[in-house]
Amino acid sequence: MSPRLRSLAIAVLALASLTACSSAGQFVWYHDLPKSDWSGRSNEYVIGPGDGISIRVYEQEALSMTGKVRSDGRIALPLLGEIVVAGKQPSVLARELEGRFKEFVVSPRVTVNVDTAMPVSVVMVGEIAKIGTVTLEPPATLLQAMASAGGPNDYADRSRIFVLRRNPEFKRIRFTYDALIHNEGGAALFALRSGDVVVVE
Repeated sequence: MSPRLRSLAIAVLALASLTACSSAGQFVWYHDLPKSDWSGRSNEYVIGPGDGISIRVYEQEALSMTGKVRSDGRIALPLLGEIVVAGKQPSVLARELEGRFKEFVVSPRVTVNVDTAMPVSVVMVGEIAKIGTVTLEPPATLLQAMASAGGPNDYADRSRIFVLRRNPEFKRIRFTYDALIHNEGGAALFALRSGDVVVVE
């Protein structure tokens, strides 16, 4: 199979798996998203699949660990088991873990560090010049990804651009091309995350 056909197959499979999780027609406008989804507006990194992270519980070495975030956005922790870490900022994840470790430890203090950061890899599908996977250095914005893929083609509905996001929960986020080009409501600063699928209808 040629590299182009392989990329197309990956894109189709990724889109199918994501759309199967969503309710038909449901979406949220980008400007209605909570601040936690606007990682591009914060100086703090957002953990993604493939990243290597260290989780340290102060004076509880048995609960500390170092590992790689799996493709499903999860990592396994002592006592807590499988938890979703992708799509979360290290400080937010640390506070969440402190709350969960309170069941086992008195006043736990947790720190989360990103040891190795992966490039942002997203899939571009639909009415766009170049269908396939786009890889960008973080922070990677939707506008950058659109430019790398050649932008909407002549058949695109420029008012229907969606980002399908799996982690930490499924969202179908809607944009318009004009909003991206003119940075309406900060649209041009919206940061993508590895595993996102961009659909131009």
